[in-house]
Amino acid sequence: MRTYAGIPEENATLENSKVMLVTVPYDGTSTWGKGADKGPELFLNASENMELYDIETQTEPYLQGVYLAGEVSENSSPEAMTEAVYQKTKELLNNDGKLFTLFGGEHSVSIGSIRAVGEKFENLTVLQLDAHTDLRPEFHGSTSNHACAVFEANQKHNLVQVGIRSMDIEEAQYLPEGRVFFAHEIANNENWINDVLEKVSGNVYITIDLDAFDPSIAPSTGTPEPGGLQWYPTLELLRKVFEKCNVVAFDIVELMDSPMAKPTAFLSAKLYYKMLAYYDIYNNN
Repeated sequence: MRTYAGIPEENATLENSKVMLVTVPYDGTSTWGKGADKGPELFLNASENMELYDIETQTEPYLQGVYLAGEVSENSSPEAMTEAVYQKTKELLNNDGKLFTLFGGEHSVSIGSIRAVGEKFENLTVLQLDAHTDLRPEFHGSTSNHACAVFEANQKHNLVQVGIRSMDIEEAQYLPEGRVFFAHEIANNENWINDVLEKVSGNVYITIDLDAFDPSIAPSTGTPEPGGLQWYPTLELLRKVFEKCNVVAFDIVELMDSPMAKPTAFLSAKLYYKMLAYYDIYNNN
């Protein structure tokens, strides 16, 4: 039996776990760098090679239990994939008191999971860390394209975007007013984390495209944009979100296979585990 990060089986059953992890190895609509379908396996392999004690929080987050809930392998069309992720997420959300997590795959995999989480939790804030706005209503004939990843979320929920530094002029009309934190503004604002926190409240779904990070620390992603977020400030933001709000789900997407994939794979593994640590210390369930 394979377990997340190689943890003991007693910490990896659905009954004994507070965290559920779904993988979606999908890369059907990406338009430049291909290989995000290999992301989940790269992430799982890296997770098996990291230390399980978190120095910052002085905890072992795996002890709360992490259940590998299987993968969504549907890839016949973007729409079919979105529906399959939606149904899988909806099914798992029947397990109350557990944190739903997902690892992609390209960013389109988030559409279905956000849809399901939004149906279960009222007053949802979607916190998006990303280089790109992903606000196109449709792209290349599909509403389930990676360029449309948060269009629906923006229509239905409180969308907060952080790290943005690339967009099409078409998307400007859809920007959530007062809730977009552009990378060039973050670079000149020492108070940006508190400014973000003012816009984030209640139930929260965090979606992290790894291209939100600067390519100097996360190069192996589909479209690595210069000028991205750095490691420790991002962790500070995430920790404060977990402390302030009720984080009900999160995903990490766009880890791409490449000859230099290991640094980004290990970053994604540490990022996921850090978020489990923050959930562990601030979760009161």
